[in-house]
Amino acid sequence: MTNSTSTTTPPAARAGRREWTALGVLMLPLLLVSMDVSVLYFAIPAISADLEPSGTQQLWIFDIYAFVLAGLLMTMGSLGDRIGRRKLLLIGAAAFGAASLIAAYANSPETLIAARALLGIGGATLMPSTMALIRTMFTDPGQRAKAIGLWSGVMTAGVALGSVMSGVLVEYFWWGSVFLVNLPAMALLLVLGPVLLPESRDPAPGRFDWPSVPLSMAAVLPVVYGLKEIPSEGWHAEYVVSITVGLLFSALFVHRQRTAANPMISPALFRGPGFAPAVVLNLVSSFGMMGSAFFTTQYLQSVLDKSALEAALWALLPSVPIGMAAPLATSLVQKGVNRAYVVTAGFAIGATGYALLALAGTDSMWLVLAACGVLASGIVMVISQMTDLAMGAAPVERAGSASSLLETGAEFGGALGMAVLGSIGTAIYRHDIPTSAPAPARETLGGALAVAGQLPGRTGDALTTAAREAFTHGMQGAAIAGAVLLTGAAIAASATLRSIRVK
Repeated sequence: MTNSTSTTTPPAARAGRREWTALGVLMLPLLLVSMDVSVLYFAIPAISADLEPSGTQQLWIFDIYAFVLAGLLMTMGSLGDRIGRRKLLLIGAAAFGAASLIAAYANSPETLIAARALLGIGGATLMPSTMALIRTMFTDPGQRAKAIGLWSGVMTAGVALGSVMSGVLVEYFWWGSVFLVNLPAMALLLVLGPVLLPESRDPAPGRFDWPSVPLSMAAVLPVVYGLKEIPSEGWHAEYVVSITVGLLFSALFVHRQRTAANPMISPALFRGPGFAPAVVLNLVSSFGMMGSAFFTTQYLQSVLDKSALEAALWALLPSVPIGMAAPLATSLVQKGVNRAYVVTAGFAIGATGYALLALAGTDSMWLVLAACGVLASGIVMVISQMTDLAMGAAPVERAGSASSLLETGAEFGGALGMAVLGSIGTAIYRHDIPTSAPAPARETLGGALAVAGQLPGRTGDALTTAAREAFTHGMQGAAIAGAVLLTGAAIAASATLRSIRVK
């Protein structure tokens, strides 16, 4: 067995140049997987013009990647623990590269949808494997915390960079180029991975729990689907039913994990000091991050009337302080500041960002950008510390499962944030918009602007002004709710984390 890990290892050895170089290699797939979440933001119009997908096909082209990724994270995390994290990472890299090539040259909507689904499968193998390998390579707690801080920053930056990169590539090349950029990085990983990355696996994993695979997907996918649709479509019965079905399967999945002889996700993980609070608080932080993104992207484009590429470029500004947030949090903890206080401060900073967002008017670009920077910096402080806490609490042989739980929780949190805060904002918008406005204008800001463009002179201008003010009021209301939530999370973090110590 190759470099297997166990919980009875010698005292932690410090990582050297080889491990830090390997970390740089691991950042490549992580960056690309996170970028692929947003890489189609600007490519969709070009894809629509070329492939002429139906409205339903266009939605699947955009969403299938995130759905498959979320549904398979737990399966792939557990599989990596059994067959080897490096092996699964390299298999995933090959699949991700092949799917990228298929997507780039897809000649029909069906082919592109299938390629995006394959990208989701590949992404689901890459994300937990990268974190599990970091847990294996960096056994020294201080070095592990620094590595995880870098991991958190790269993951967050990837989502922001994906949309900008797609805008630039589509501007100068064809839409398939947004997928071809994945190939060099995956090729480099396939070449350097076997040389630099150690193999690690659970030395006694037991039989793989195949029945848990469909159960986990049935638990995750309906909930994520319902939560993603609610902000734009409202609380329709089909979405509520979808969420309910997912929650029922979640209960069945949990029951199986508690009763199976060799469960996919061992309940013993949650007995590790701080693991359960870390998963929950990480979910809340994703709620806060994605809940704000629902409004700020629309604000820049539809309220301030920026082009899509202009909006994406301006949205990069808040990413600047994010790069310093995780290292700062790690440094504070390593200097002896209780992790509970650092996480509490992170949530408080995030709440301050929401409070600033609540002050924005219809012409407050700099205030909104500042609010986003403050909010994201606070959240990244929390994510880096909760990831380190969870991975430090998890046994090394279950690092893949632990990582997949964190990432699945983050997917749930992000979808929940968009659903809850998006619904609050939408409700306020619909309350504020004049009842005399046409039906599409009463539904969404985009609908109002489309209708206003067809109305004569002052009538169209009046509707545009009213819709932008109503949307901004909705954003303010959602921001207040977000500030309250993160303030509550700060209090909870202070109470639950103060006595937790993980080496």
